Amino acid sequence: MTVKIYIPRDAAAIALGAEKVAAAMAEAIAVRGLDAMIVRNGSRGMHWLEPLVEVETAEGRVAYGPVKARDVASLLDAGFTSGGAHPLCLGKTEELPFLRNQTRLTFARCGVIDPLSLDDYRAHGGLRGLKKAVSLAPAAIVAEVTESGLRGRGGAGFPTGIKWKTVLETQGSQKYIVCNADEGDSGTFADRMIMEGDPFVLIEGMAIAGIATGATKGYVYTRSEYPHAIAAVSAAIEVARAAGVLGSSVLGSAHAFDMEVRTGAGAYVCGEETSLLNSLEGKRGLVRAKPPLPAHKGLFDRPTVINNVISLASVPVILDKGAAYYRDFGMGRSRGTIPIQIAGNVKHAGLYETAFGLTLGQIVDEIGGGTASGRPVKAVQVGGPLGAYFPRALFDTPFDYEAFAAKDGLIGHAGIVVFDDTADMLKQARFAMEFCAIESCGKCTPCRIGSTRGVEVADKIAAGIEPEKNRELLADLCNTMKFGSLCALGGFTPYPVVSAMTHFPEDFSPAPVAEAAE
Repeated sequence: MTVKIYIPRDAAAIALGAEKVAAAMAEAIAVRGLDAMIVRNGSRGMHWLEPLVEVETAEGRVAYGPVKARDVASLLDAGFTSGGAHPLCLGKTEELPFLRNQTRLTFARCGVIDPLSLDDYRAHGGLRGLKKAVSLAPAAIVAEVTESGLRGRGGAGFPTGIKWKTVLETQGSQKYIVCNADEGDSGTFADRMIMEGDPFVLIEGMAIAGIATGATKGYVYTRSEYPHAIAAVSAAIEVARAAGVLGSSVLGSAHAFDMEVRTGAGAYVCGEETSLLNSLEGKRGLVRAKPPLPAHKGLFDRPTVINNVISLASVPVILDKGAAYYRDFGMGRSRGTIPIQIAGNVKHAGLYETAFGLTLGQIVDEIGGGTASGRPVKAVQVGGPLGAYFPRALFDTPFDYEAFAAKDGLIGHAGIVVFDDTADMLKQARFAMEFCAIESCGKCTPCRIGSTRGVEVADKIAAGIEPEKNRELLADLCNTMKFGSLCALGGFTPYPVVSAMTHFPEDFSPAPVAEAAE
């Protein structure tokens, strides 16, 4: 029987040498005349072990990693094709603690299947949600998603069902589903992993959204920095269209839905939904004033659903297993699972999908394993470059939208970046202001001018120039930006700045100018 060898082809694995490993393995298989084939899967999300190579055995898949091209010969000599012992052998993949303790609903197939094999997708539960959706009335689909408690996984946490219901009830000759795949936050990679490792689940989720709201056209808007994701989703759309999953008759039903990928130039502000719509229309990525809401007048002034990749990819399991099944996971108003992306100065960086409710300390210390440098954790930024910095004193905060909001933080896209005790939080606050100044669309004054002034004030504090006065000025700037900005770029920039000032005041008290000169 032909042995299947799995070597990831997602961006994280490629960055760490997966292409060289695959080439070396293919050459070795040919030279040795082995009855084996290579399957290019997605990443399992354990980035410290990439490239993670797996082999299918009678007892299940066995993992080896991190594998380099030079390891291929010794692996094969050690009986790798039958799961033989080797220094790089990690044991059965599913029994690795990092994977075994997860609750994988959205990422159930990621790293398991061939991303472009529709047969593989079906064999692992794919299309069951869509099959159910084509048999239901649109309002029944919307009700199921609403009852599941699914909230936007892109950062805002807005109930998905309410957004869909609004579009369903809005009249329009044409409606659209827009997937916001413009994943620009630092320390986030969940969208990319799904698009590269299980693109059919995104396609299925968008098709369900289309049927639920009466939309017949969908767009995946992503950034040019994601060529592997663009290639994977584009290829999967072609496969889905040829198989009748997309097109004039979805799975042979009376419903029509088709979609395509559109690539942006990488402007961070185009992750904001109205700026994204302008970019999709071929205009400059400027934020629109609301109302009107995109659900009423969105793409080309038509009713439009805009959801994040993970939001849409979570829909198929809800339709397949029911709202109650999904809702049973989580806590409070945060239902279901969340793919937490652990990055920065941490031992075990990667993606960890679990139900809402773990504490920040559990995520950083137990799952992430503490800092890679071995030094104490000083701060953890949750929610991308506009997320608040949490000190160890707040590590008992449960991963929940409301719990984080109560501590003046936000979950955002669930990216976690860890910093050790060498981090200068004044520099981090300055970076937030500088980031906003560079990425601002320029439409509103608080964001455009406030961020520029914020950089200048941070520099004055660092130079010891009237530090108390300038700390007060920085806090005042943050207040103006938070409540006066047109969108979340300017509105959320104060989160990292204020949290850094609040929790790490010692970093904002440099020596006065006179003392520094002595």
